[in-house]
Amino acid sequence: MSLRALLSEVDPGWLEHAGTPLDPALAARAGNSALGRRLIGAWLAEGPASSLLAPDPVRDPGAIRRRWARPRLDALCRDIGILAHAPPIRAEVRREPVRRLRAALGNSYMLALDRSVWDGALPPDRQRALIADFDQALAAAMASDDAAPLFAIFDRQGRSELRAWARRRDPPLADWCRLLHPPDDDLPAHLPEKPVLRVYTHHESRAA
Repeated sequence: MSLRALLSEVDPGWLEHAGTPLDPALAARAGNSALGRRLIGAWLAEGPASSLLAPDPVRDPGAIRRRWARPRLDALCRDIGILAHAPPIRAEVRREPVRRLRAALGNSYMLALDRSVWDGALPPDRQRALIADFDQALAAAMASDDAAPLFAIFDRQGRSELRAWARRRDPPLADWCRLLHPPDDDLPAHLPEKPVLRVYTHHESRAA
């Protein structure tokens, strides 16, 4: 495993010891030193990367990074996030917003509409909160003619859904997804296990 390559992608927010953020200049020097990388790896193994970096003779943390390179992982999280927003996407029937959504999401728009993947059942309070966040992002996207606000909520929700699922099914993947983004990035997850597994399996098959 190339610990240097793996640590180079870790969000700086995770580089801290005993609650004290690591000085950026010191972190940069540590990343260029074999001893420094081992120390940082040990810190992470005691905290947010206990499944990914804890000593294990049969585990290769680099395998997660190779199998789920950041662009591939980002695409997986976005699709999961789009599926997680299926209720408000299905509820939007106005012509222009639908046109914008179809153009921005491409084939993933159909994923959100497919009730055979997920029926979209949610508790009323969670559904109201999801719709409110989606409506705000959609309005911002249409006002700016830029889908970035929508992608931001899809991506963040998708990461939270994937981490919640992977903590049970693939803990090293949960750690890897977590390390790539700042701490405190989690949102409440609401997707059942099977829809997440279905999207995950589709992306894994494409990678293979």
